Amino acid sequence: MYISDIYKKDKRSLSFEVFPPYGETEWKKMDDTLAGLCELNPDFISIVFIPGGSSKGNRTIELAKKIKDEYHVEPVVHLPSLFYDRGEIDAFAKTLTEAGIQNVLALRGDRNPEIPEKDDFQHASDLISYLKPKSEFCFMGACYPECHPESEDRVSEMLNLRKKVDAGAEVLLSQFFFENEPFFRFQEDCKIAGMQAPVIPGILPVVDAAQSRKMVSMCGAAFSQRFERMISKYEYNKEAMFDAGVSYAISQCIDLLTSDIRGIHIYTMNNAVVTRKICEGIGTVLCPA
Repeated sequence: MYISDIYKKDKRSLSFEVFPPYGETEWKKMDDTLAGLCELNPDFISIVFIPGGSSKGNRTIELAKKIKDEYHVEPVVHLPSLFYDRGEIDAFAKTLTEAGIQNVLALRGDRNPEIPEKDDFQHASDLISYLKPKSEFCFMGACYPECHPESEDRVSEMLNLRKKVDAGAEVLLSQFFFENEPFFRFQEDCKIAGMQAPVIPGILPVVDAAQSRKMVSMCGAAFSQRFERMISKYEYNKEAMFDAGVSYAISQCIDLLTSDIRGIHIYTMNNAVVTRKICEGIGTVLCPA
């Protein structure tokens, strides 16, 4: 199933992001995580790509196959381009096709001093333009409501995103944010720029203050005063931080859905318990009876 087909229907999507666990012990626990997430009936699950190595034995692809074959949920494989040449990308595309995986989130990839960069694909749009004519993937693209940390300004951000959509990105998944107004403005900017691709907001539930600060430092999302107050008050009270973080995420989702957003994409951090609580909190709002 192509993910783009979901948004041709009169329904709102629910989707999750997971990452391949580090180490064999955590890998063995992944089945419990997937079972808990798939019970929530997501429309798709995207899988973070761990850069380095070849398409053979790749844990991202292995996890995508498990999700598709054992849990019967459509996987979306993240595919960064910065660390691979054309031949290596061709090998990944062949492996994905042989595994029956039809959906790819095309990314440039975050720069990593430990992994050498290559020159063939400097942008996600380059990757889509290369693979689109020679494959049958549905391509998705990442977007940043508060601008990518490396963007010069909002105008260059939108121009680059337009290149990604023009190259063939059919659905846009947003980076997480903690106040909805920047997302609403970003969505309007996409319409003004003539982009028709659905823009799906990404929500990161924050139940661990230290983890959230690390994530934010990597992607550039801003802490609002309301959000900062919550973290400052409860970061040393594990139970209260959990409840407050879940409630905050639910309130974000309800506000988005009330404004007729096409779906919700949850950055699960491989935590099925938190994800379930959020889904229970937005259930009838996401899918009214």
